[in-house]
Amino acid sequence: MASEKLLKELNDQFNFELESGYYYMAMAAYCAEENLDGFANFFIIQGQEEYLHAMKFFDFINDMDGRVIMKAIGEPQNEFESLVHVFETALKHEELVTSRINKLMDLAKEEKDYATISFLQWFVDEQLEEENSMKDILVKLKRMDGHFQGIYMLDRELAGRTLEPIE
Repeated sequence: MASEKLLKELNDQFNFELESGYYYMAMAAYCAEENLDGFANFFIIQGQEEYLHAMKFFDFINDMDGRVIMKAIGEPQNEFESLVHVFETALKHEELVTSRINKLMDLAKEEKDYATISFLQWFVDEQLEEENSMKDILVKLKRMDGHFQGIYMLDRELAGRTLEPIE
């Protein structure tokens, strides 16, 4: 069983994952309003992934004889200046998630909680993928420098993103 301190931090991360999904839905809504349905799809899928991440925490907390406590979700940023701004915001958010996962890992190691260390390793690997995904799209958008043809092609590419099951 995890310590009360670790269970509290895991519960906070559970809630933060739900909040992250909420943030990505705000980004999807912005893209949809801009008639960029592929970009909207990208962020809808991103939001759905965050819910699945939250459920991994939910299940783990229960497996560790803890109890999940639901907390209020803050209002996300709803206005953006451009697609570049959306992805810069998304990247900063993913970097924040990474720092939170790393702090959880530090605490689990400090407490020598090997079950939690094993559980969190999946998220460490996932965060590398998440940050790189945001960086890759951001680089492409900056190279396009607002040219509609490139944005249209990337929008079509992102329209094909589907939710993939997680382990």
